[in-house]
Amino acid sequence: MEHANPIPSGNVVAANRRAVVLSAEHISKTFGGIAALVDVDFDLWSGEVHALMGENGAGKSTLMKILSGVYTDYDGTVTIDGQAVRFAGVRDAEDVGIAIIHQELNLVPELSVADNIFLGREKLIAGLVVDRKASSRAAGALLQRLGIELNPEARVGALRVGEQQLVEIAKALSMSARILIMDEPTSALSPAECQRLFRIIRQLADSGVAIVYISHRIDEVMHLASRVTVFRDGRHVLTDDMARLDENAIISAMVGRDLLASSQQERSSSGKTVLSVSGLSLSKPDRHGWRTVLDGVSFDLAEGEILGIGGLLGSGRTEILETIFGSSGGRAGGDIRLDGELVAIRSPRDARRLGIALVTEDRKTQGLHLKASITDNVALPLVGALARFGIRSLAGEQGLARHAVRALGIRCEDIEQQAGTLSGGNQQKVVIGKWLATRPRVLLLDEPTRGIDVGAKREIYDLIFKLARDGLAIAVISSELPELLHLSDRILVMADGRQTGILSRAQASEEAIMRLAAPRRTIARPAA
Repeated sequence: MEHANPIPSGNVVAANRRAVVLSAEHISKTFGGIAALVDVDFDLWSGEVHALMGENGAGKSTLMKILSGVYTDYDGTVTIDGQAVRFAGVRDAEDVGIAIIHQELNLVPELSVADNIFLGREKLIAGLVVDRKASSRAAGALLQRLGIELNPEARVGALRVGEQQLVEIAKALSMSARILIMDEPTSALSPAECQRLFRIIRQLADSGVAIVYISHRIDEVMHLASRVTVFRDGRHVLTDDMARLDENAIISAMVGRDLLASSQQERSSSGKTVLSVSGLSLSKPDRHGWRTVLDGVSFDLAEGEILGIGGLLGSGRTEILETIFGSSGGRAGGDIRLDGELVAIRSPRDARRLGIALVTEDRKTQGLHLKASITDNVALPLVGALARFGIRSLAGEQGLARHAVRALGIRCEDIEQQAGTLSGGNQQKVVIGKWLATRPRVLLLDEPTRGIDVGAKREIYDLIFKLARDGLAIAVISSELPELLHLSDRILVMADGRQTGILSRAQASEEAIMRLAAPRRTIARPAA
């Protein structure tokens, strides 16, 4: 969870008007006749943190892929240290000291942390055999320097999303880059991990590294960056010193409206309890046996209510939703009741049958089939129910997809468009549409706005409020405290797998939540 302010007060890197190390002038790029960038300019000074902002589809990542050698076909000029360059590929960019941390993780799940950090640059014995011990030592030293507590030999696929993001950061920094591009690097990090990253950024900038920092978190970049550039619809609309701007000015440049000025209205919950959880517990296996992940979690959720769930990364937030949904993969205990009746949920199939839906944290690996169409994704949970005599009802599936596109405002070419080609916000709407098609009574949302731009966030907020007004009982996890406070009627706070409090809207504040979210350390008494 963000907060108790993980961001250092004041700009951590003052504007440093040294030499321009990178310049992009009159850059244009099209994909299949659609303009992604139109005559944009961007420059980067030595030792500065330059924020690049804009909604999804604004062209930020496209420009960064040009600067890092991913895209080689474009119009315009890129210069490094005053010399025009034209990269033939990523290796050319790396050779002049440009490294990029992509928003979407680019790791090999079956390899170790060390193997991923040095992938393609393996340490060799006699130039022939990979020296795994040397790689592990070097990775361990790098992780220690960054303050990251990860085992270099751990399999990356077994790590949480936030831990995998730290591996990506270590991988990029292992290249000793002089120009570092960070695309949403804190999207899955805890406050402590954010603080650690910000300290690293300060150290790198102080040593002369030029950093391009892409983020949707405005409070974060306002404290972190010395300058900001804003793109909108593939065009450059603003470059200015951060000290001259406020949050509203940046949002206005990006989308022309206030993010939290959404259609939230007072909701009149019927007070009828739909979901009751009592003494929820969960244990998972590890190398030492069974580890307690949840212990004694209890709450009620009413029709039309939005219950927020807060806590630090690893506090047990996600495990609450997974246990209710039957997808926890461990030993679960406690009682779950729907409309007062005790129910047994052993699998997602049981949960779906009972009217419970879960939108997972990682939509790309758990929520969507990226290569399948919008129709296939939306209809997936109901393919069997729609079929007649074992034959798929294409008309029925297409009807569900069309309804989802209309009801949720999914922007697409048509319902047969591949889900992976949609923007992040529209992908998230497809996932939500998939579960709404099952007509749930309880909707569980895990980080519903993770990795989407500010405009799409507002649309998701409006959708959540509408669903609550229509009587859906909603539980939502968010790592962004302003978002959690904005959405929730009440907030359940977790620490170390235990419930530490439930706050009403009147009681809830960032400070109150963080006091409850702070881990409780057990101090052993000395032996008698």
